[in-house]
Amino acid sequence: MRLNKNVVRVTSSVCPVCLERIDARMVERGGNIYMEKECPRHGAFSTIVWKGEVNYSSWIRGAAPLGEGENLSCPDNCGICSEHRGKTCCVLFEVTERCDLHCSFCFADKSGTNDPPIDELCARMKRFIVKGETLLQLSGGEPSMRDDLPDLVREVKRLGCKYVQLNSNGIRLAKDTEYVRKLAEAGLSFVFMQFDGLGDKTYEKLRGRPLFEIKERAVKNCADHNLGVTLVPTIVPGVNTDEIGGIISYAVKNSPAVRGVHFQPVTYSGRIPTRPADRDRFTLDELLTQIERQTKGIISIKNLIPSRCDHPMCGFHGDFVVLEDGTPYPLSEKNGNAQTCCCDNDSLAARNREFVARRWQREPLSNECCLKDKNTSAGDIKDMEYFLKRVKSHGFTVTAMAFQDAGNLDIERLRMCSLHVLKNDRLVPFCANYLGPLC
Repeated sequence: MRLNKNVVRVTSSVCPVCLERIDARMVERGGNIYMEKECPRHGAFSTIVWKGEVNYSSWIRGAAPLGEGENLSCPDNCGICSEHRGKTCCVLFEVTERCDLHCSFCFADKSGTNDPPIDELCARMKRFIVKGETLLQLSGGEPSMRDDLPDLVREVKRLGCKYVQLNSNGIRLAKDTEYVRKLAEAGLSFVFMQFDGLGDKTYEKLRGRPLFEIKERAVKNCADHNLGVTLVPTIVPGVNTDEIGGIISYAVKNSPAVRGVHFQPVTYSGRIPTRPADRDRFTLDELLTQIERQTKGIISIKNLIPSRCDHPMCGFHGDFVVLEDGTPYPLSEKNGNAQTCCCDNDSLAARNREFVARRWQREPLSNECCLKDKNTSAGDIKDMEYFLKRVKSHGFTVTAMAFQDAGNLDIERLRMCSLHVLKNDRLVPFCANYLGPLC
């Protein structure tokens, strides 16, 4: 490789054209960190991965570098092998190829008509469900295109899924309150809802139609049936990077119906409008900085912790409780110590799964109504009884997941993945499953 300069990390990646595994290095230039790699057939490539707004070395401290001879079958033979270091936290399962949108960016890029029958889906899922533990994400396509989705939710709960999450654009949830009721009664745990901004201009750019009013109605309908909603913005440079603080404010204002915001900086796999340049990428450190800046410090970078369940470059989480005056009160703070992954064994993966599920799932309405009782110092967050009840009813998260594509795929990161897609009777790391060439 004709790479030198200031190498800060050595890893492996893939050629963004042919997807063959090749060596890669993280190189510091002008305060930024770039992944540089060279394919024997298609030449050299450089992709920005960190823009120097947060100290890179400090952020990834504790993450084990990729050693020589490690994970050599990755990503060509991905399917959770013995070398994979991240235990399963969540299982994503595509239940339809249909969708009622044709978004500019879509990692799944579905446009089919296939809806496998419920008995076939359950037969495929059954061997991967750990009774009383599994967090299953129903995805697609758009899962709510299925009229029988409530039946599927009911069946996978019967098979032992502890939590069932719906990944949705919210369109049917906004239009069909009876459908929402059936999902809630079937045992749906919470909704991950596409939510890119606070005005139709953003949705017209990213999703091809005005959707903001639909998103608001979907949140209301879910709230009416006590289904917690986490807002999921795809952040795209030149489109909605200035709406980050506004989205958080909107989410906090709508607590406890809204349980948090899960940011996803745009990734270039699946359906994309064009091959990306560095200016088209929004890095994790940019997101951290913009959250602090756009919330005017109400949410600080120190409250956002590098991922404990995946590689630190894959995301972060912040834990909060929304006070009665509408202020998000931080419960998480970096202490300067080395950050380490929490998923070296199954019990620690379970801790992470339980953490997110507790925050994203709403309390029974009867419990929320009893928050202020005669035995509680109402409104005093320092009162232990009140604090514990408030955290359950008004817990709130700010999280992020920076998915990888063929331009920035890092095997060091991929081997830590805890979000696994059920495909062809195998569990496949998310970014490996949706990996495609950038041609």
